[in-house]
Amino acid sequence: MNNFGKVAVLFGGKSAEREVSLNSGSRVLAALQRQGINAHAFDPAERKLDELAGFDRAFIVLHGRYGEDGTIQGALELMGIPYTGSGVMASAVGMDKWRTKLLWRAAGLPIPEYAMLKADSDFSEIEKELGLPLFVKPACEGSSIGISKVKHSGELRSAYAEAAQYDALVIAERAVLGGEYTVAILGGEALPIIKIEPATEFYDYEAKYLRDDTAYRCPCGLNAEREIEIRRQAVDAFHVLGGRGWGRVDFLMDEAGGVYFLEVNTSPGMTDHSLVPMAARVAGISYDELVVRVLALATLG
Repeated sequence: MNNFGKVAVLFGGKSAEREVSLNSGSRVLAALQRQGINAHAFDPAERKLDELAGFDRAFIVLHGRYGEDGTIQGALELMGIPYTGSGVMASAVGMDKWRTKLLWRAAGLPIPEYAMLKADSDFSEIEKELGLPLFVKPACEGSSIGISKVKHSGELRSAYAEAAQYDALVIAERAVLGGEYTVAILGGEALPIIKIEPATEFYDYEAKYLRDDTAYRCPCGLNAEREIEIRRQAVDAFHVLGGRGWGRVDFLMDEAGGVYFLEVNTSPGMTDHSLVPMAARVAGISYDELVVRVLALATLG
């Protein structure tokens, strides 16, 4: 149990998801310490990275920019410190929803129809092409930050302006309204699928972290054969991006039961509302066991 050496739990950081990361990381740190692991808090927003010298491995619980986008992974590669989760390339691509879509489409995986938006886009034409409702989101943010649901003609321009505050790349995506699901992946295997049923208009930041009326169904209600097939596809989607260790793949289902892969999360949340611990629990894996299994997968390269 204690062959991990000195472990840095990286959380906090400078992204828009700092508060979520602080919540996740404090729980991971406590779980590791409960099990006698020599784990220490490390907030890159408050400490210089060269202070990581002397640590034997790193558990990354940073969310968003500078923690989930390949930057901290590259620093740890240069320092020779094995770390949890995906490597530099997969982290960078996974953080970018547009380039994730390009790779998934090239690999033949189903994705929702979408268009990239710019300040001079023909917003009315895009509304017609994609149809309403549609979702508008920054390409490189997480936790539903900057996302809007466009339900009425003429609203796309203001939704673009909201998302563009967070990223130069903005995506408009056709709404797929038959259900929202997620697949947690641990060590190359998919955990039970969770169906997400928010009480809000969609699964936004508030529904994810602040409300207690979001319903999570696990078992998700799909028949066993269908769930096995989707879980296999989710692992494929993760590996297409080069994902490793652990992560989460989100997908949508239309009213006819068709699956559309949405995005990947290479540094999933570990709060009391988070989905990976929830799926692990259904699979018989406690929170404490989960964090140790993730830590054991830390690697370089």
